[in-house]
Amino acid sequence: MVKLRRDRRALPAIALTETSALLAAANDYGFDRVFERGVEAFGVPGDMLVAISTSGDSPNVIRAVRAARRRKMVTVGLLGRGGGKMKGMCDFEIVAPGRTSDRIQEVHMAVLHVVIEGVERLLFPENYRGS
Repeated sequence: MVKLRRDRRALPAIALTETSALLAAANDYGFDRVFERGVEAFGVPGDMLVAISTSGDSPNVIRAVRAARRRKMVTVGLLGRGGGKMKGMCDFEIVAPGRTSDRIQEVHMAVLHVVIEGVERLLFPENYRGS
């Protein structure tokens, strides 16, 4: 939806962390199912789920990955601490080194910025000619 560096057409993306929907799902289904419900509501084959867990052991993120795989979505895991229970569950995984959540999250943010720029360069090469 937003751009990283240069103006371009909008791309469809949603965050399953939108507060109202997240709280409604948690109230009705429990916090372990909040992201799974979002995947069930919005995910279609060919979509991509980016699952982020500093421990790799977050039950709500694991359930979302399983739901995405059932829906034939591409799954990307940004993990830490060796990958935890999610290690091997995703199509693509990046395991950030480190023992503390803050350092793992900093690596995840850097990775996301590099990936987003790469996607923009692939989809909108005209914006990057000569740079």
